[in-house]
Order: sequence, then C-alpha cells, then structure tokens
Amino acid sequence: MTTHATPPVLTVPGASPHLRARLQDGLDRVDALLRQVVDHDDPFIAGASAHLVEAGGKRFRPLLTLLASEVAGGIDDRVVAAAAGVELTHLASLYHDDVMDEATVRRGVVSVNAAYDNTTAILVGDLLFGKASELVAGLGAEAVLIQAQTFVRLCSGQIRDARPRPEGVDPVAYYLDVLADKTGVLIATAGRYGAMFSGADADTVEIMRAYGEKVGIAFQLADDLIDVASEADDMGKVPGTDLREGVDTLPTLRVRSLADPADPTDARLLELLDADLSDDDAGVAEAMTLLRGHRAMDAARAETEAVAEDARALLDPLPDSDAKAALAALALSVVHRAG
Repeated sequence: MTTHATPPVLTVPGASPHLRARLQDGLDRVDALLRQVVDHDDPFIAGASAHLVEAGGKRFRPLLTLLASEVAGGIDDRVVAAAAGVELTHLASLYHDDVMDEATVRRGVVSVNAAYDNTTAILVGDLLFGKASELVAGLGAEAVLIQAQTFVRLCSGQIRDARPRPEGVDPVAYYLDVLADKTGVLIATAGRYGAMFSGADADTVEIMRAYGEKVGIAFQLADDLIDVASEADDMGKVPGTDLREGVDTLPTLRVRSLADPADPTDARLLELLDADLSDDDAGVAEAMTLLRGHRAMDAARAETEAVAEDARALLDPLPDSDAKAALAALALSVVHRAG
C-alpha cells in the first residue's frame, strides 16, 4: 500500500525542547507502526483500513502513552507498540461511531461509511479492533486483560449514551459517568500503558491511569463547550451539532437546572432545547445565541476547568520532571481549547 500523508506535527504545551524531540521521534515511530499494521494484501481492505490513519489527527492518545512513559524509563519498542494499539482502538471506534452518527466527514476527509458503505465501515472497524488486540497481545497477559476491560467500558459507554437516561438518576452525574466510559477509559489506558511499559511502580501506573481518565472527561466536556461557543468548523465538527441532534451535554444540562421558566429568554431557550431542531437552521442559530449568553455556559466552563485541575492535582505525588510539567500543562490545555 502506498501512503502519502505525513506524520502529525507534535504540539506539547509545557514540554522542554529535549522532551519534545523525544516525543516527536516516538510519535513518528508510532505512525510508521500504524501504517505497517493496517497494510493488507488485499488493496481494498488496505485502503479502507488506512483511511483514517492517512487522514492524520492529533494522535492525542498515543502522545499521552509516550509522555507517561517519560515519567519512568522513557520510550522503547514496547511503549511504541502500546501507543499504536491504543490509537488503533480509537480509530476502530471512530469507524463505528460514523456509522451510528451517519457522518459524512471525519478528520477533514470523507468518512469511511460515506466513502465505502456502512457494512465496510463496521467490518473494517472490527478488523482494526483485531489488529489492536494483536499488537497488545505481544505485550503480555496483563496488557490483554486491560485491553479487554477497556473495550467493554467503551462499548457500554456508547450503549448508555445512545439510550434515554433512567428515571430518578441525576442527569449530570449520569452524563459524566457515560463520558468516563466512552471517552475517559481509553485515555486512561493510554496513560496506564505508558507508565507500565516504561517500568514505573504500581503507584505511578495508577496515578497515570486516573490522570488519563480525568483528562479524557475534561477533553469531552471541552468539546461540549466548543460545540456551542465556536463560530466556525474549527475543530472538525460543525458548531451546534449536539443541539441539532437533540443531545444534552453539560451546557444544556446546566441550562435545565439553572433556567428560570418565568424569564422569557430562559423560557424560549428551554422551548428550543425541547424542540426538534434537526432540520431547523434558524432554531439552531437562535438556541446557539441564547446559550452563548446564558450563565449556564460559565457554570459548565467552571466545571470543565475543575475536572482538568483534578487531573493536574493527581500528578502532585510524582517527582518534579520535564514530563510531569508537560503532563500538568496538557491537562489544562485540553480545556483552554474551549476559550
């Protein structure tokens, strides 16, 4: 299979030049391994498997694996393999997500389900899950168990996200719990693997697992804010998508808890949130305007920043190092994307 895309350019807030160089080298090795692993004798399977690898992306999860390894022994072949396994698992989940969401674009290119068809997207997603498991199998039985447990939580999070919230359950607590599964767990595994395979002690491995899960939740909460606050498709997602799809995220959940139905503006926003906006561009635009000026956005932003700060605080027991400083900066940078 011939490849054309260049490896992603590394951006790590808080990293020293030496650390950044080591991480860039590691990320280039991960990228090369990804291309090798998704190749196939059948050109059709090879093309479909490499579709999102070629599209690029930030490689946030493998970057965290590499950075977590720098807390202990640093990057080696096992860390690179673990990072590639995490990214393959993520890519496989995107293939399935795009089928469920009927997406047409992913990472700035035509999504696999649109470029090929739903059946191909599902089967190639399954193939990539298999490839990820194959990579992880070379790292030992504990890594395989962690991969399986991660996959179970990923799937359960997606299932719960697609179903109505049970009666009597706190909406925000339930939403955060879903995010911990569908987004947080794989980022937690990325941090856990990096510490594990660089020889860190058990306490450090647990710190990196817990840190990764918190960062994953903060990352998704920041996306919720961006979906409302951004004026253009700067983040690979059309603003207002969640509103159009009738999906409650932290900003809208906070509107529901903070709005005063007696206030005409609040009442109108609540009316729009309960309406079918799937084909109503004007309704989405009005809801966006009202939501951007609502105190619920400040509340959601403060909660998002608090989750990121919780992640940063988990690093306190670690000895000071370039890697610790970069991990602390990374936790805060994921929410600053939201402005």
